[in-house]
Amino acid sequence: MKESLCSRDRSGYNYEIIIIDDGSPDGTLEIAKQLQKIYGSDKILLRPREKKLGLGTAYIHGMQHATGSFVIIMDADLSHHPKFIPEFIRKQKEGDFDIVSGTRYQGNGGVYGWDLKRKIISRGANFLTQILLRPGASDLTGSFRLYKKEVLQKLVEKCVSKGYVFQMEMIVRARQLKYTIGEVPISFVDRVYGESKLGGSEIISFAKGLLTLFATT
Repeated sequence: MKESLCSRDRSGYNYEIIIIDDGSPDGTLEIAKQLQKIYGSDKILLRPREKKLGLGTAYIHGMQHATGSFVIIMDADLSHHPKFIPEFIRKQKEGDFDIVSGTRYQGNGGVYGWDLKRKIISRGANFLTQILLRPGASDLTGSFRLYKKEVLQKLVEKCVSKGYVFQMEMIVRARQLKYTIGEVPISFVDRVYGESKLGGSEIISFAKGLLTLFATT
């Protein structure tokens, strides 16, 4: 369920959209197929997989088909709104950043549609990460990011985590490798249809991954 930006349209940008769907039960692939019929298979590339195999392997799978020099990772359910993409691009050009990360916790960024429990989990995860790892970025669990393609490739090779810990490790490894990181405040709006994959097993996995990174970085 990830899109990766590069056919020039009225936006002025060259882009391609690569959709990786890991057997999502919310009908993502069916909607993507409808969009492909409307806009053409040259603009929308569908690269589904039969089951959930983890974010890291999804990134690798998507990069195999990406032709541009930059890759934008985002959720395809509009929780990550495309209106922020030009801001990501401007920010990258401004400082020639290796990574530009969307942040819900700086400036006018925010989260809408979450219940109190999920807000506490997200805030708590970021708070603990800031204390233990000092990553140099304000939002470690978000996935709305722009990467230089070669940087993304190197980071994926270095990372060993799976699931939601993977997003956190990407930033931590980027800091270790001296990559530059810019941030853009974003508004995250929870999906209207379908269900979040965040559950008890993901939370436990996140805690284990955080402790592993603390011990090894």
